[in-house]
Amino acid sequence: MEPTGRGYHEACVSGVEPGERYFFRLDQNKERPDPASRSQPEGVHGPSEIVPRQFAWTDDGWPGLAFEDYIIYELHVGLFTVPGTFEAIVPEIDYLVDLGITALELMPVAQFPGARNWGYDGVFPFAVQNSYGGPQGLKKLVNACHRSGLAVILDVVYNHLGPEGNYLGDFGPYFTDRYQTPWGRAINFDGPDSDEVRNFFIQNALQWVDEFHIDALRLDAVHAIFDRSPITFLEWLAEAVKREAARLNRRIFLIAESADNNARLVHERERGGYGLDAQWNDDFHHSLRTVLTGDPEGYYCDYGDFRQLAKAYCEGFVYSGEYSEFRRRSHGSSSRDIPSRCFVVFAQNHDQIGNRRLGDRLSRSHALEDLKLAAGLTVLSPYIPLLFMGEEYAEDAPFPYFIDHSDPELVEAVRRGRQSEFESFAWQGEVSDPQAETTFLCAKLCRELRTKGQHKTLLDFYRALIELRKTVPSLRCLDKNSMEVVARPNEKILAIERGDSTDRTLLIANLNTIAQSAPINVAGGCWRKVLDSAEEKWRGPGTPLAQELDGPECGHVKLAPRSFGLFHYRGAAR
Repeated sequence: MEPTGRGYHEACVSGVEPGERYFFRLDQNKERPDPASRSQPEGVHGPSEIVPRQFAWTDDGWPGLAFEDYIIYELHVGLFTVPGTFEAIVPEIDYLVDLGITALELMPVAQFPGARNWGYDGVFPFAVQNSYGGPQGLKKLVNACHRSGLAVILDVVYNHLGPEGNYLGDFGPYFTDRYQTPWGRAINFDGPDSDEVRNFFIQNALQWVDEFHIDALRLDAVHAIFDRSPITFLEWLAEAVKREAARLNRRIFLIAESADNNARLVHERERGGYGLDAQWNDDFHHSLRTVLTGDPEGYYCDYGDFRQLAKAYCEGFVYSGEYSEFRRRSHGSSSRDIPSRCFVVFAQNHDQIGNRRLGDRLSRSHALEDLKLAAGLTVLSPYIPLLFMGEEYAEDAPFPYFIDHSDPELVEAVRRGRQSEFESFAWQGEVSDPQAETTFLCAKLCRELRTKGQHKTLLDFYRALIELRKTVPSLRCLDKNSMEVVARPNEKILAIERGDSTDRTLLIANLNTIAQSAPINVAGGCWRKVLDSAEEKWRGPGTPLAQELDGPECGHVKLAPRSFGLFHYRGAAR
């Protein structure tokens, strides 16, 4: 190969056909897979494979969805079905559409070592995991989703690479010792030769958008992307993706995950922001979970005040500069002026389940009333809701952390690391062995539960919630400025009124374990109840809520324990 400048080399090889395999030879003695490999059929240590770009797409004219219309379903490809492949998901698309989902989010699919992994140990960012079905399988899934009107989000990891099969550093200064991530060496986004490192990852993002027709990228843990440049990698990435969206005439979004509560991520660049489209809001989850569970351990020690849940509804971030006991410093920035559509919220996700000692879901320890309450407060929020696979029918299977590494010393290091992560928590029980195949198999979904007992009831309940979110104008409108939130911490009652003069909704929730009543002040006129989680049709204990509220004369409203009611009103505003 001949050098062409800035560290690039090229050669033209004739007679190469799809399916042929190759290595690069470095310094005459190291044989390495292609760092930009498109396929690794023999795993992370084997040769790279030539694969064709062509695919018989049928989604011509697909413009993508407006982000306000996203209702996200996050899944792990290897666990969602028994085969654990992209193509095995295709028959399940009708189920997701019937549920009301509009966007399917895939946990990372870049090639990782072995056959089972969460995906955050990927080492070939451009290659699609062979055990999932490779690049052709992913294209078939995206094509089928678009045919059914579903957008596709792909989780990508630009803050680190995994430990096994990580040969990227042999090809150039891709890593730096100036910073350290919790998962290994930091990527060189701001040192010498960092322009080409940035280009490597930006080209990766554009590959997913262009060749694979992905609609949005979820950027993993951007707080661990260390970059002190005046114009950061994230800004370069946002600009590149926006240009590609304009070229393709499609809606394409970047969604950040960050532990920093950094409002700048979604501020426009003209305001000194990074220009990303949205970010996950862990504060919403933490404030909701601690009120429901009373769990004070680990980072949950910063939460549990009922007023924090009200703030999460009103603003987004709970910590916007306040002192954090867990971090032992002030934390976060104000999100008061961030539009609602810029926040993704959830009652559960892969991190918040999988990073528990037992990988246990809410359904393992909480009653149906709690699950319905969490569902209502999330799906009917003014933000973009996300469901984690199986949440909608109270899946029993845990979601523990799992790996399939070939190096015994690395496996033991992962075991020790997982054990140490839980030292600040008082959770009981042994940590599942991440290397054991049984740990992976126990996390396979039992989808037959969907048709049984309270599992089916909860599934129907989620369908009803999503339908209301889609069809009621005041719930469709994601505007914090047209919302009033009243919290009554002593009773643990939350009231959220949303809408304008033509259409308003009132959600009243009792997060207490006993029945409670509270005075409710609403606009004059008749408010009709459209959903009540305590009703017997939802296997509730029975409800004291009236079918109608008559304006300011309604006085005290009584609610069953762990329940909520949604009321709808059309008419003149007060």
